[in-house]
Amino acid sequence: MTIPRTMKAIRLHAPGVDGLRHETIETPSLRAGEVLVEVHAAAITRDELEWPLDRLPAVPSYELSGVVAAASDVAEISIGDEVYALTRFDRDGVAAEYAAVTATLLAPKPESLSHVESAAVPLPALSAWQGLFIHGRLAAGERVLVHGAVGGVGQFATQLGRWLGSHVTATASPDAFQAARALGAHEVVDGRSGQFDDELEAVDLVFDTVGGEFLVRAPALLARGGRLVSVAAEPPKEGSYFVVKPNRAQLIEIAKLVDSGQLRVAIDSTFTLAEAVAAFQRSLASGKHGKVVIEVADHKSSP
Repeated sequence: MTIPRTMKAIRLHAPGVDGLRHETIETPSLRAGEVLVEVHAAAITRDELEWPLDRLPAVPSYELSGVVAAASDVAEISIGDEVYALTRFDRDGVAAEYAAVTATLLAPKPESLSHVESAAVPLPALSAWQGLFIHGRLAAGERVLVHGAVGGVGQFATQLGRWLGSHVTATASPDAFQAARALGAHEVVDGRSGQFDDELEAVDLVFDTVGGEFLVRAPALLARGGRLVSVAAEPPKEGSYFVVKPNRAQLIEIAKLVDSGQLRVAIDSTFTLAEAVAAFQRSLASGKHGKVVIEVADHKSSP
């Protein structure tokens, strides 16, 4: 595969949407153990444009799906492999035609999904997996409450909890009740209801993706020995907050669940690289249903 010397990329020159530029920059060179991925799609999150100035300019987006174009001292991955990943947060992201990625982070992308759909999986699915199973130690038969059950992370947590064999109670706005049930929730409640705390049976795990008042009230909902885990903010009392970590092995398991029909992914909208400003504006808007994804120009999505 011929690798061009330069590539198109999105770079952030100042915090906020107005600091984004669509530019031509040098294609990244590889260090030992790295792979150059021809990026077909990159997903974005709403809070990644507020980096400190000493990190700028920087390429945003840390979720990709694409094809291996080159490798340096890597045995487990071959040129031409279709891969997806959550990349490291301490280096440039992947909203570009090519990205240099540590090989140990790349997993075979779900065979049943397009590149656009695959790019929308890593961050929210890994957040849900790690929140429920690593930090929350959720077991089959336990009761789990998912705050924000139809949001980006919540939709995967709801599906994973049901797949595990737990009893899933979901909070959602009334207009999203049906969507939460379709994701596998056994019960769906309006978390903002004044009667919510009194009517809900005590749970073994609260997995919070919302923060605010939901998180403040969460400890009172736990059974004896129950756990509280949040990806939104530090819990006010007992409980744990975590930031998702890239993990190839977990992505492999997630891809299996996707391909077997156990997990579904939702796409809100897609944009080209040149439309990155509009893409991030959409990611900041309310009322989204799924991920916002940049589909890199001139690459065809599969399957």
